[in-house]
Amino acid sequence: MFKDEFLMVLSSLILIVCVLISVAFLTLLERKILGYIQIRKGPNKVGFMGLLQPFSDAIKLFTKEQTYPLMSNLNLYYLSPVMNLYLALLLWMCMPFLTVNFSFDLSFLFFLSVSSLSVYTIMLAGWSSNSNYAMLGGMRSVAQTISYEVSLILILMSFLFMVLSFNIIDLGKFQEYIWFIFLLLPLSMMWIVSSLAETNRTPFDFAEGESELVSGFNVEYSSGGFAMIFLAEYSNILFMSMICAVLFLGAILDSLTFFLKLGILASFWLWVRGTLPRYRYDKLMYLSWKSYLPVSLNFLIFYFSFGLLTYCSMI
Repeated sequence: MFKDEFLMVLSSLILIVCVLISVAFLTLLERKILGYIQIRKGPNKVGFMGLLQPFSDAIKLFTKEQTYPLMSNLNLYYLSPVMNLYLALLLWMCMPFLTVNFSFDLSFLFFLSVSSLSVYTIMLAGWSSNSNYAMLGGMRSVAQTISYEVSLILILMSFLFMVLSFNIIDLGKFQEYIWFIFLLLPLSMMWIVSSLAETNRTPFDFAEGESELVSGFNVEYSSGGFAMIFLAEYSNILFMSMICAVLFLGAILDSLTFFLKLGILASFWLWVRGTLPRYRYDKLMYLSWKSYLPVSLNFLIFYFSFGLLTYCSMI
């Protein structure tokens, strides 16, 4: 029993280290992709073709002077980025391993529970800074995340009715012959857009709208605090790419194609940033409540009856 627990802790630590290294190189990939989109080179000086750039950035960020606003609520101000990164890494615990890890049956419930907690860290980061711009960025982020979580859960329920299970591994088993992107194409596209909104990425990056909010909720953070918020955001991008690959691209976890699909989806996140302008805030809310919510509800009723029919025929 002790050996099992030791292996679970060890495999989780290896997973977290691998995620952090992946995040480091994802930032490099983003800067390279944005560079080529804007017809320039991107980082190419540190190491061979700029490969060591993420590590020099990390050293620079964590050795910078840590400042704090005089009127800030200091405990929450320091704790918010730490909790933000902690929750972003905790999400990865529901990623199934084929050997020893927390490959539990209620993976999706765990994912929804932890991802809904991360909004509080952004809200507290904005509020504890005691800055008007940070507070406004935090409020916008909370409203946006809560709005899109509703449609995200409803879209996810349609997929879950198809497999009648909360386990991530079961999705791969059911997509052996046909991917869900072909059966649930509109919902798959809606899921990707909602994921962009959920991870606060362009064209929905209102929480840190530089043009009107001077970098939004993280405006007062420097050094390690800013680095942790940054790491959490990119960790969430990778995680949502993983969920997309498993959900409707039929990713079998012990195959190389799983990592290929994850990489392509993560690159799509970066490509969107280099292509699309920022959306208008009222249109973002309109899209969520007046477009995605009724459409996802209708699809949910349809796929519920579809799944029920399949279940009855199995009995």
